[in-house]
Amino acid sequence: MHEHAPEVSFEVTLLFAAVLVAMILALALEEKIHAKKSLITGVFAVVSMFLGAVYGILPLGAVENAFGERIELPVYIPAVDWGVIAIIFGSSLFVDVTARSGLFTWIAIKLTKASGGDPLKLLIYYGLMTVLFSAVLNNVTAMIIVGSLSAVSLGKLERRHQLLGFLLVEGLLTNVGGLLTLISSVPNIIVGQAAGISFVQFFIVASPYVVVATAVTIALGARLFDIRRLGTENEKKEALELVSGFDENDGIESRGFFYFAAAMTAAFIAAIATTSVLPYVSDLGMGFVAIAFGVAMLIRYKSKVDTFYKALDWDLLFFFIFLFEVINVMEHAEVLGLIGDGLVLLVDLGPKTGQGAVLVAAAGFSAVTDNIPLAAMLSKILTGLGTPGDSGLWWSVIFGANLGGNLTPIGSASTVVAVTLMHKYDVPLSFMRFVRLAFPYAVIQLVLAVIYVLLTQS
Repeated sequence: MHEHAPEVSFEVTLLFAAVLVAMILALALEEKIHAKKSLITGVFAVVSMFLGAVYGILPLGAVENAFGERIELPVYIPAVDWGVIAIIFGSSLFVDVTARSGLFTWIAIKLTKASGGDPLKLLIYYGLMTVLFSAVLNNVTAMIIVGSLSAVSLGKLERRHQLLGFLLVEGLLTNVGGLLTLISSVPNIIVGQAAGISFVQFFIVASPYVVVATAVTIALGARLFDIRRLGTENEKKEALELVSGFDENDGIESRGFFYFAAAMTAAFIAAIATTSVLPYVSDLGMGFVAIAFGVAMLIRYKSKVDTFYKALDWDLLFFFIFLFEVINVMEHAEVLGLIGDGLVLLVDLGPKTGQGAVLVAAAGFSAVTDNIPLAAMLSKILTGLGTPGDSGLWWSVIFGANLGGNLTPIGSASTVVAVTLMHKYDVPLSFMRFVRLAFPYAVIQLVLAVIYVLLTQS
């Protein structure tokens, strides 16, 4: 294994930057080349790792484990963020099995009845639920649960044609909700620790923006997708008649399993929200929690668990595995370092101009790379520059790293899950159409963030 990172020439960095750009273009042309996104990222993962070996930039060879033992570990194993893979795998299993109990149908019908069949009210309810879940759970779990509930509600209301708008708004709101607390996303934790921002301070600073951005995103979604209030008395009457015919108990085959699923869902949410403070569990992480609850729910169907394994979205899982491989190689190739050098120039533009420029640039780069290593790299840069903890530059990185995920369908795990759910419910959305539809939301969110940071931070 390399003891020190090898020197990487500028030409090699540019070569790998070109590979990254080529992958993004290929994903954008996914429908035209008739290839699944997992295959596209898989091809570029293989190419990236081979080139990494050719140019000697990868840490190949034996590594030391926690006990000081040297073991052979292929470079493509630690390159993957297995915690994210475990969360997606475990959460998907948990949701699929829990759905068999009728719990999600019950919740969806209750919410639908509360809305009186009014689509706009339903969008508001699900939008607020998305932000809350994203703040206390994680974006992927929030998107899987809320997206599944939305599909049930709109199916019952015979408004499945509006599911695209619901899922897009919810996907975008997961990254807004991820700004609410210090522990809502990994970039928040990384930057917050580097800047010395406390949990309470983080919430006080971020919450006003989250409230405004949530309201604006829901309002814009309602307008662009024509999700409106029921206008006439006749429409309201017809909706109430339709809703009154819904029976939330229809999908419940076993009352015992329903109550068990409800208790497990509450425990799952509580465990995910408190993973960082639970003894022993905190060391194992959220991925372990998700898998543990998924396995616990599978016990009910112990003789036919293979049906649930087959139903998993393997395209989504392998997309993330291969994407992590590519991003890891880009780190070793100093592509992210090149991005960081460019951001240092923006910091030098001045206090206010620098803050706005860093926020926009961080958002742009996090739209096409993993925002976790990007946040870590920018934190190191700001620390090295002696940036004070009360500087608005820290908040520029926080807002940019989180909101940049809304610019592209690969910008964050939750937007990838949102697009995957669209395909699952037969409302497919291509890479470029996602960019076109999400662009107005992302721009408004970023403009609001720039204004907010410039007005509230020194």
